[in-house]
Amino acid sequence: MLPQLPLRELSLLASLVGASAVLVWRVQEGRTAVTTPKILIPPIGMATGFCMFLVPAFRFPLLWAVCAFLLGAVVFAYPLLRTSRLVRDGEVIMMQRSNVFFAVVIVLAAIRILAHSYLDRFVDVKQTAALFFVLAFGMILRWRVRMYFEYRRLTGG
Repeated sequence: MLPQLPLRELSLLASLVGASAVLVWRVQEGRTAVTTPKILIPPIGMATGFCMFLVPAFRFPLLWAVCAFLLGAVVFAYPLLRTSRLVRDGEVIMMQRSNVFFAVVIVLAAIRILAHSYLDRFVDVKQTAALFFVLAFGMILRWRVRMYFEYRRLTGG
C-alpha cells in the first residue's frame, strides 16, 4: 500500500510533475509546425478547469480572481512573450524560442512553488490551487492570443 501524503506535499509533488510535463511538452511542440488549432486548443482545454469552482471548497472572492488573472496576464506572461516568437520556415510557421525560454519556465515554476508554500499558510490548499490556476490561465491566454495574432500576420490570414 502506498503511504498517504499530506495535501501540501501532494500539491508540491503535483507542481513538480506539472512543471516537468510542461517542459517535455514544449520540447515536443517546438519540433512541429505551428497551426491555429495548436495555438488555440491549449487555452480552450485549460478553460475546462474552471469547473473546479462548482465545488465550494475551491471558491474565493471575485476580486482575488481578477487580481490573479491580471497578475498572470501582465506579469507572468511577459517572460513567455519575450522568449518565444513565431517565424516562417519555408511553407510552415515554427515556434522559435530563445535560449532562456526553458530557464524562464523553470523560474516560473519555482516562483509558483514558493508562493504556493507561502499562501498555504493563509488560505486553504484547494483555494491556493484554484488561485494559481486562474493566474496560469491569464498567463497562457495572453501568450496564446499574442501567438495567434502573430500567426495570422505571418500567414496573411
